[in-house]
This record gives sequence, structure tokens and C-alpha cells, in this order.
Amino acid sequence: MRRLCLIAVSLLALAACQSTSEAPAPAPQAAAPAPRGVTITPAGFRLPEGGGCQGDIARFRAIQANDLETGHVTRSVYDQIEAEMKRADSMCAAGQSGPASAHVRATKSRFGYP
Repeated sequence: MRRLCLIAVSLLALAACQSTSEAPAPAPQAAAPAPRGVTITPAGFRLPEGGGCQGDIARFRAIQANDLETGHVTRSVYDQIEAEMKRADSMCAAGQSGPASAHVRATKSRFGYP
């Protein structure tokens, strides 16, 4: 009986040695695609000044032009945003400054801009 117990304990010890407590190796990460064009904002870049809806629209357009140039936004996304800015332009020109600025903020939010 004692011999049977020793064999059982030995088998349990051997089984414990065979299991690993290491975490599985992380899956390899895909390389990020290389950005197109210039990758940083030019040193002389400045946002347009101005107030109200015209200033809001001009600033967001400047950001979009820079993002397109640096490859941080695709042409199709840029075109979608520009279509939204044309709507904001129309509201602004019609004297609806508040709704135009709200439209700019909503567009920025929808496309992931702070």
C-alpha cells in the first residue's frame, strides 16, 4: 500500500511539472500602415482667427486641410466633412450663426475631433 501511495504522489508531482503557468505569448501585431504625404504639421501652421460661425468653419477647414496633407485623413472622409462644412456655410450666410456653429461642433464630434 505504501508503494502505491508513493507511485500516486510521484505521478501527481510529475503532472505538476508538465503544466506551465506562463501566459501564452501575445499574438504578433500587424505593422501600422505608413502615413501618406507629410507626417507632421508644418512649423508655420496657424489656425485662422475670427469669431462666430465663420471663424469656427475656417478653423475646422484649416485642420482638415492639414490632416489631408499629412495623411491623417483620407480624401473620402475629407470630402464628407467638406460637404458638412458647406451646410454650415449656408446656415452662417443665412444669419444662423448659432446653428451653424453647432453644426460644426456636431460634425467634429461625429468624425472624432475634440
